[in-house]
Amino acid sequence: QVQLVESGGGLVQPGGSLRLTCVASDRIFNIYTMAWYCQAPGKQRELVADISRSGRPTITDSVKGRFTISRDSDKNTVYLQMNSLKPEDTAVYYCNADIVGVGTPGSRAYWGQGTQVTVSS
Repeated sequence: QVQLVESGGGLVQPGGSLRLTCVASDRIFNIYTMAWYCQAPGKQRELVADISRSGRPTITDSVKGRFTISRDSDKNTVYLQMNSLKPEDTAVYYCNADIVGVGTPGSRAYWGQGTQVTVSS
């Protein structure tokens, strides 16, 4: 059973940094796009950044210049480096990946359980 497990969230002061990590595991044949989404209280889940299998990143305008997405395909891992954090970045951050599982005919989207990021003084 494919799983995505996030880590690295927490409480940080404005202007601080966090690095989120998401590891995909178990019965994986291939991983295509990997992404990070966030969902603030009372709001819809929205895309923060994604990265293609070849490593091409796309960053949402609201975090461009502050957040960086990267991946280590050998480790089935995607990272989100978050710098210059603002209170409005407070949200639950979810990992998402388009994965072909072993023995399955095609890819499907998988989600992690989410990790809370709180930016507050």
